[in-house]
Amino acid sequence: MSQYHPLNETEAISIAKSLNHIFTSDSELVCQEIGDGNLNLVFHVTQPSSGKGIIVKQALPYAKVVGESWPLTLDRARIESEALQTEGKLAPGLVPEVYLFDATLALTVMEDLSDHVIMRRGLIEGGVYPKFAQHISTFLARTLFYTSDLGMNQQEKKALVRNFSNPELCKITEDLIFDHPYADIDTNNYDDHLKEDMRKLWSDEKLHLEVARLREKFLTHAQALLHGDLHTGSIFITPESTKVIDPEFAFVGPMGFDIGAVIANLLLNYASQEHWSSSDVTRHERRSYLLNLIHEIWTLFNDKFRKLWDENGVDRISRTPGYQADYMQRLLQDTVGFAGCKIVRRIGGLAHVADIDKIPDANTRAKAQRAALAIGTTLIKQHRTITSIEQVIAIAEETTR
Repeated sequence: MSQYHPLNETEAISIAKSLNHIFTSDSELVCQEIGDGNLNLVFHVTQPSSGKGIIVKQALPYAKVVGESWPLTLDRARIESEALQTEGKLAPGLVPEVYLFDATLALTVMEDLSDHVIMRRGLIEGGVYPKFAQHISTFLARTLFYTSDLGMNQQEKKALVRNFSNPELCKITEDLIFDHPYADIDTNNYDDHLKEDMRKLWSDEKLHLEVARLREKFLTHAQALLHGDLHTGSIFITPESTKVIDPEFAFVGPMGFDIGAVIANLLLNYASQEHWSSSDVTRHERRSYLLNLIHEIWTLFNDKFRKLWDENGVDRISRTPGYQADYMQRLLQDTVGFAGCKIVRRIGGLAHVADIDKIPDANTRAKAQRAALAIGTTLIKQHRTITSIEQVIAIAEETTR
């Protein structure tokens, strides 16, 4: 296996057998290809006799959702592996352990998280995760602070920017989040009942102006090492544990993009409660849980990030009175704007979310979609005026009142 080629299950087992610290050599291993994403092959290799398992993830040289006409760099496998290892050092226990990286085959072998569920599925099924806000706020505060100019040597930071240059996957984000949803473009995917909503979106120049401002920040604001795709499908979870996975979109960019992605996906699930909650009472309870979770995530992140800054900041001039408050205010506004963009693309862009797409009744789905669009576009238009997370909560509540 000296040259790159897509693996099969037999080859994945062969790789697993080389991991003597995971599996005993004399026991049978079984393998199943479980990937349901757009960019990779994912194999689950297990040892029935011990119950142990691993994940073998291999980057494909194209996007599965489109095919070989959409080529992609295999270097994203290196970026993902190195991002996981960096995040693991900065936020121990909050990402899967990496056992092996093979640059030639563009594959990463990592910890099996079969005892967790994908958070998106868990939320759809009504799961409650009492430790999530603590866990994700710690992950965000530590990974963002310690890879920023506030928390690391600025010359080393410039080397970090170079190492995590990820132009091809950034291009996907630039197009699918900050461009295509705002024009009549073939790659957009939306239900027929949203045609008029989409036409209004495409012609809303005030909205486009704010998107242009946010796109500029995504293109130019190299604040910290981002996960780059931190939605609830990139989080494995239990009531006691949180594991962030799939950072192949990692690059050095604006911090609010990662924080906003988490908030956006909670708001998408909030909108989807038109279907997933069985009554007005349970819908109110579920939506209150989600909004409280958003409030707690930002509040904890804000406190933890400021504490890291106060105790471990490396930049003398950043200690100037008033600068930290101004910085955090701008970071909240970025977070809100990016959250809005993330929501809008999931309704009118190429790739959607199961929270809403799996609603079977078209009328109920349309109500959820329009609620999400209203929340997303309002967050985008108002993001530069936001001064507190309570305003975000109020926007969501007003939209679904």
